[in-house]
Amino acid sequence: MPLIQVKTSISKPEKSEIETLLKSLSSAVAQHLDKPESYVMTAFEAEIPMTFAGTTDPVCYIEIKSVGTMQPNQTKAMSQEFCQKINQTLGIPANRIYIEFADAKGSMWGWNNSTFG
Repeated sequence: MPLIQVKTSISKPEKSEIETLLKSLSSAVAQHLDKPESYVMTAFEAEIPMTFAGTTDPVCYIEIKSVGTMQPNQTKAMSQEFCQKINQTLGIPANRIYIEFADAKGSMWGWNNSTFG
């Protein structure tokens, strides 16, 4: 049920680098949200035309969605960890990363022929 989508303007990194990053994010979001990693989905898109602060310098946008309510202490901790991971892996400065956290109602999240609500 948690989903992390990473969208960036940089050139596509090596496949192994992307897989390592996605697995790391998957494990981390499961821990932060106390959800089974078996329900976590991750996605990565590169080379998206993007601007931030009026420039086309490297930038990243991350969406984190989950069924239930994310608490402010959870989102703050995730923001810190995920900005660091993106900076270390992709070289994008933390001040050029936006993260959107979105709670989803169980009835609005489908899986395996049903929903979580």
